[in-house]
Amino acid sequence: MSGLLHTKARTTPYPGSQVKRAVVPDDMVSWSVSWPEYKPVEYTAPAILARPVWADPLIGEKNFSPRFNELDGQVQRKSLNGLYQLENGQPRNPCGRTGITGRGLLGRWGPNHAADPIITRWKRDDGGIKLQHSTSGKYILQFVAIKRRDCGEWAIPGGMVDSGEKISATLKREFGEEALNSLQKSSAERQRLEEQLQQLFSQEHFVAYRGYVDDPRNTDNAWMESEAVNYHDDLGNVMDEMPLEAGDDAGSVKWVDISKQLQLYASHIHFLQLVAEHRGAHWC
Repeated sequence: MSGLLHTKARTTPYPGSQVKRAVVPDDMVSWSVSWPEYKPVEYTAPAILARPVWADPLIGEKNFSPRFNELDGQVQRKSLNGLYQLENGQPRNPCGRTGITGRGLLGRWGPNHAADPIITRWKRDDGGIKLQHSTSGKYILQFVAIKRRDCGEWAIPGGMVDSGEKISATLKREFGEEALNSLQKSSAERQRLEEQLQQLFSQEHFVAYRGYVDDPRNTDNAWMESEAVNYHDDLGNVMDEMPLEAGDDAGSVKWVDISKQLQLYASHIHFLQLVAEHRGAHWC
């Protein structure tokens, strides 16, 4: 994704606000193109400036000396795309200009790490026979999709990696919270769900993508990166035991047929394309 031209990272107004980005034409996105007249808008959301525990202070603030491009204590400031540049002590978006500086809705300066679990199964008829697409002749893959509360777009259930947390733990936690409503379960139900999740996340898996995400929350100084991992329930019997139920940041949840016609949040359609190709499933 880092070699592609980001577009959602230039959408305006900025999510959750009326702040309009400076217009950045396609041919001026790259930092390698000189643009002395570039005047981005500065914006960091009030919720971030209120300093929740997961957010950085302002750069220059007393006792805040972030170690960019390194593991900074429990905070991972390394990018999945390699070294990123600093300008005036601030990280610079490796994919170019976005029309806005500051952090917007993102808590960390530089990379903000997320994990996206892509849970798939084959689409089957009532008799359990795998269904083929009439055009491609390939089997149809389905994935668990959530409808995000913040923007109403359909997406892969996922979320931010907590400080010091392993990616594998984030993947399992986020899927449980958003697609199975684990936070609202009783202790007994949660224990049973944890056992089922352990079975699902012990399945053979495929790391579909690791790197920069073209996300509407990105700015010149803060951006999203993700590790998207596909866990495939080949026979469908593991997920049959776990009824989908929206929770946390999800407004609703359902199984969705994978195809290139889907309209999804951020770079999620790209992740699904990689999964479909890996599984030899229908895509076109």
